[in-house]
Amino acid sequence: MLRTSALLTSLGRRSVLGNLRCASSATAQKKTDDAKPSTAKTQESKSFAMNIFRGIVKTDQVFPFPEVLNDEQKDTLKMLVDPTAKFFEEINDPLKNDSLEKVEDHVMEGLKELGAFGLQVPVDNGGLGLTNTQYARLVEIVGSHDLGVGITLGAHQSIGFKGILLFGTKEQKDKYLPDLACGKNIAAFCLTEPSSGSDASSIKTKAVLSPDGKHYILNGSKIWISNGGLAEIFTVFAKTPVKDEKTGETKEKVSAFIVERSFGGVSNGPPEKKMGIKASNTAEVYFEDCKVPVENLLGGVGGGFKVAMNILNNGRFGMAAALSGTMSYCIKKAIDHASQRKQFGDLISNYGAIQEKIGRMVMMQYVTESMAYMLSANMDQGSTEFQIEAAISKIYGSEAAWFCADEAIQILGGMGYMKDTSLERVMRDLRIFRIFEGTNDILRLFIALTGSQYAGNYLKELKKAMSNPLGNIGMFLEYGSKKVLKSKADDNGAKAHIHPSLMNSAEQTFAAIGDFGSVVEQLLMTHGKKITNEQFLLKRVADSAIDIYGMVSVLSRASRSLKEGHSSADHEATITKVFCNEAKDRIDANLLACHATKGEKENFSGLEKISKDVVANGGLLQRHPLGF
Repeated sequence: MLRTSALLTSLGRRSVLGNLRCASSATAQKKTDDAKPSTAKTQESKSFAMNIFRGIVKTDQVFPFPEVLNDEQKDTLKMLVDPTAKFFEEINDPLKNDSLEKVEDHVMEGLKELGAFGLQVPVDNGGLGLTNTQYARLVEIVGSHDLGVGITLGAHQSIGFKGILLFGTKEQKDKYLPDLACGKNIAAFCLTEPSSGSDASSIKTKAVLSPDGKHYILNGSKIWISNGGLAEIFTVFAKTPVKDEKTGETKEKVSAFIVERSFGGVSNGPPEKKMGIKASNTAEVYFEDCKVPVENLLGGVGGGFKVAMNILNNGRFGMAAALSGTMSYCIKKAIDHASQRKQFGDLISNYGAIQEKIGRMVMMQYVTESMAYMLSANMDQGSTEFQIEAAISKIYGSEAAWFCADEAIQILGGMGYMKDTSLERVMRDLRIFRIFEGTNDILRLFIALTGSQYAGNYLKELKKAMSNPLGNIGMFLEYGSKKVLKSKADDNGAKAHIHPSLMNSAEQTFAAIGDFGSVVEQLLMTHGKKITNEQFLLKRVADSAIDIYGMVSVLSRASRSLKEGHSSADHEATITKVFCNEAKDRIDANLLACHATKGEKENFSGLEKISKDVVANGGLLQRHPLGF
């Protein structure tokens, strides 16, 4: 089980009911300050995913399926799609990159000519100035061809210099973005250390202000840094002493810095030997008495945690789009083989066992793609609360893509295991996506705790209001009405956007949201701030939230296709019905487990005991069947 103390540190040390500050974006909703009077009210979130934790359907972001590109943006994207696809089909050789364990030099130069290193950098700073949705479409193409190249590009712009885009001053942007956008300089994101992975606040790298106040002296090392051996510009996170103006006490807080290799004192180790994404350069980076000008501080002294979380939250949305592309590639390989391979006198594509595999692969790709473009559209519409949605899309996409690669290899049989088909490379490349930019385990807890905190703040206000029931009658009436709406699974106007043929799926979705909100409320009232210790339950809460977001994403998208008469509309409707049927069953099972019946409690306790036993023993504990 993950250490609760590490989780609390990584999430910012504030419980769901007042002592847990979630690792959300800085632009997320303002949290109620504990020091404020009890009359202070929690600001209502506009996030669909956040509101399901209260059993509420907030329709603005999800119905109808958002469309954000104007004609000019569509034309720009069309001009980029074909050259990008052609480049990866004709110029880039993923097998060669994999064997060389680097992106070939001519490929890197070609990517620079395409403008691939500055997709979202403003035009004024030398980039293409693409929206999130335009960016998602291009990384989908990259993901369908070569994830090693995708990581090189993503580590550069999704996280490497994303901090400059989000938090940089005008001077910082003007100085660094032009050379980064054209690929003259490569960027890297330096957060992880041997003792700090998901627990970002435990980093040991330090930056101390020089006596003359002109520089920070940076010392420390970072591990597993993508582009670490290539980068000229690094976004580095280090502990800095920060004086509390009120108490006069000095504490160490994380700060972020823009560091140039040319500053001196920056070096890197050899490229790491990895299971997959071998074409991506991964190396340890060292900082020894590196003098960083004070003007290269990013996000203010002590603001590094906020900067890091914003970068990661903002960068995650592209992963689902890239992985939906990878899944498309796996599906194409599988159907090409299944539609030609004959066994026992018939094409294997006619056998139910193969049809189930292909059908499920297609369904999971559709869900991932729907999540990716709903999320990117919401971001383009100005949403600042997308941290839960981004985490959901990353978890679902990375696990669905792994499933697709595995099933594609199974369908191809021995052929799928061979190097020439490329599926074994894809599978190796995919494995890292469930680990980096927030492990799926930590992100599940992040989803559950962030949403529960939001729901818990309302319960806390309600509890305070009980001390003066007459003076807070409005709050009780509002709470009571929402309880009624929750029990009726009210759609809050969403049904007007749902095609009649999908109404049964809609009913399943809204019923799931109502049940979900009730269970979250029950867990909060039962466990209070100790909810952070209930990680067996929190995992099931997160899995339910993931399924609900998937149901809404496909329900909205398929409804749009049906209403607009798309040629694939019936196909999309079938996918939606199957997914919603299966997702509702999973949600019901997970929510039932959250009631912690006697059987579930015994299972959770049993799993905990098994784990503790083998950890204490240093290995398997059972007696061997042969007895010696």
